[in-house]
Amino acid sequence: MPRVCFLILFLGFLPMAGCLHCYTCVFPAVSPLDCLRFPQECPKGQRCLSSTATGKRGALQLTMYEMSCAVPAQCGLSGQKYASGLYFNYTNVCCDTDLCNSAGSVTVLCWTSAALALLPSLALLLT
Repeated sequence: MPRVCFLILFLGFLPMAGCLHCYTCVFPAVSPLDCLRFPQECPKGQRCLSSTATGKRGALQLTMYEMSCAVPAQCGLSGQKYASGLYFNYTNVCCDTDLCNSAGSVTVLCWTSAALALLPSLALLLT
């Protein structure tokens, strides 16, 4: 019986041990909250990326926000890129937990996922 309980408990943690999930913007956005973001499973070894790029032309200043999966070499980078007729100064920041690159907090989502993963084990222990 103890082996069965251990096995059920172990299986309850498997969903949390999968690949990293990050938000990905369909299009770059002018506000981190305007991004049409979708959770995406990243390939093994990648991290969640949040990128901010600011471009200026005269009095016009435009800031763009992007979210995606990224290879570690892209993390912590800053530089300049050219897009839409403007030079943008960008900064990339990465993180390593599920959906950590959102504009809002996902702590509640993480705890909810953990609780749901443990429900089968709890049910077995109570019966």
